[in-house]
Amino acid sequence: MPFQRPKPGRSLDKEERAALLQSYINHYHEAAKDDVAALNQKIPREAFDDLLDRIGCLVLDHATAVAGDHGPVRDFLKANPLPKPLEGLLPDNFRIFCLGLNALKQWLAAEQAATDRYLLGGKARQECRLASTTCVVTGEPLDPAKVELHHPVRDGRPPIPLSKRGHDRLEGQAGSSDNDSLRAKILAIKRQMHQSWVHLRQGCLNLLGREARHSTPSVAANSKAFGRKVSKETGLTPEQILAWLDANSL
Repeated sequence: MPFQRPKPGRSLDKEERAALLQSYINHYHEAAKDDVAALNQKIPREAFDDLLDRIGCLVLDHATAVAGDHGPVRDFLKANPLPKPLEGLLPDNFRIFCLGLNALKQWLAAEQAATDRYLLGGKARQECRLASTTCVVTGEPLDPAKVELHHPVRDGRPPIPLSKRGHDRLEGQAGSSDNDSLRAKILAIKRQMHQSWVHLRQGCLNLLGREARHSTPSVAANSKAFGRKVSKETGLTPEQILAWLDANSL
């Protein structure tokens, strides 16, 4: 059965959309006064481990099956042979797996963009940009040409318009230079301890009492030590470190 994009029960007219957005932004204006973190809630990545495992296995299985079939994917591989230095190093099923990941990335981008249109229709992003004249995080005036759209939670609710400074604050970046300095500090600890970004994420999850998969008890202990050291030397809590990792796609 082919995938069908979710659709709302009914479409809102222009006046309803405008009223909805005004009320919605007012809600976050008040929420930001009490706790600005309420505007940047991210579900732990491991909550979807089962789904991601199934998707990964599906792409792998599909690549293996398609590798032995005649069709457009096989034709594409033939039309784009590997350069001689790579011949024999990249098997067809792996090449198809990579092509499948790229197709999945494009599909995901399109479907994620469509989630903004679920409630607000085709002009969702335009209407969101114009829905407020001030940033709910910093209070500064918004320049329509420089508005950044931010999703408080990625659960289907629309994005809210923010200034760049407000957006950077939510994502734990006071500014690019500050973020570069923080990254350099964490990177130095990472190299010193011979750890990976995955180990830092897992260590922080463990420090927060959340489950994280480790290959051995020794790796688990080292990951927690990594998280503790980064927290101590940067002043960030484990939760803030996780938010920083997410914001920097690490």
